[in-house]
Amino acid sequence: MSMLLNHKAKPRTDSGTVRAAVGAVQDPELHRGLAELGMLRDVDVDRRGRARIEIALTTSACPLRESLREAISTAATDAGATSVEVGFSTMSERDRTELAGNIRGERPRGLDERTRVYAVASGKGGVGKSSVTANLAVALARSGQRVGVLDADVWGYSIPHLFGVRRNPIALNGIMLPVEAHGVRLMSVGLFVDDAEPVVWRGPMLHKALEQFLVDVHWDDLDVLLLDLPPGTGDVALSLLELVPQAALLAVTTPQPAAQNVAARVGRMARDQRMPIAGVVENMSALVCGSCGTATQMFGSGGGHRLAEQLDVPLLAQVPLDIAMREAGDAGIPVVARDPDAPSAVVMATLAAELPVVRRGLAGVPLPLSVV
Repeated sequence: MSMLLNHKAKPRTDSGTVRAAVGAVQDPELHRGLAELGMLRDVDVDRRGRARIEIALTTSACPLRESLREAISTAATDAGATSVEVGFSTMSERDRTELAGNIRGERPRGLDERTRVYAVASGKGGVGKSSVTANLAVALARSGQRVGVLDADVWGYSIPHLFGVRRNPIALNGIMLPVEAHGVRLMSVGLFVDDAEPVVWRGPMLHKALEQFLVDVHWDDLDVLLLDLPPGTGDVALSLLELVPQAALLAVTTPQPAAQNVAARVGRMARDQRMPIAGVVENMSALVCGSCGTATQMFGSGGGHRLAEQLDVPLLAQVPLDIAMREAGDAGIPVVARDPDAPSAVVMATLAAELPVVRRGLAGVPLPLSVV
């Protein structure tokens, strides 16, 4: 009995246990543990299990502060803390420089050579190319792949709106962190300018901006990168063919002959540049009634099949137009995430599952040489 009376109850947890749990929490933008990134500064747990935790953020205006606070609190509670108080400070310039150096040292700048790159293109605007890009990206991410979208439609950017994001990317001493939404990492000119502000870049400025988006953005070992190209065969398309020679074309058209004919020009441009073509996506193939499910071919039929035959590639999908797709686009939530059972979302999920892996041959590709 005396032994029981003299026994002191052990605390539910200790600082070391909580530190290990919180240190493993991943920063939502860098996808590394807080301890590994040097962001976990102090952990104190008293005898009653009450934890006080200090985190140093990369910027005082961190847009994901509250979601990070929630993840930290959950990890600490799971580790035995009875209550959790999370405080935030901001990294010093020296800390930011060291962090940027660590990120640069992980791998060479630019895309990983194993990343599959698809250039989503159309001959003309208004065929839903960006909607296809956004929903394909989310569908790929929901299958467990690491996916990025580079909005290269510099003058008509719409990816930020389709994903419902308006915050600026974080910059760390020459490295930009992509903005993440719905499991997809995003980079767009639209993240840097107001909606009403026109982009009047030309020639060399366009090329330099696209090069920075590819090289200076910390894409972090993507499985798939989708490039949302502007319509036509202008400077941006040609620059990207030069900057990302491993890209494969994904041609988007509607059933109309007018859209099909101009999309064929983009296909011919790709062939002239020895760029492989993954296939054709026919968008707005039919209007699906939200009440009865009847499909009406508002824009005719056959455009996707004809384009696939012209380019001698497969027709990968025929995506219907439905109310769910339109409402999702207006709401800034891709339909694959907002209403996965909608007809358009089901087709996009199937496209993601069956997207062919296309690799460019070495013919005509300059190979790096080194002198020993």
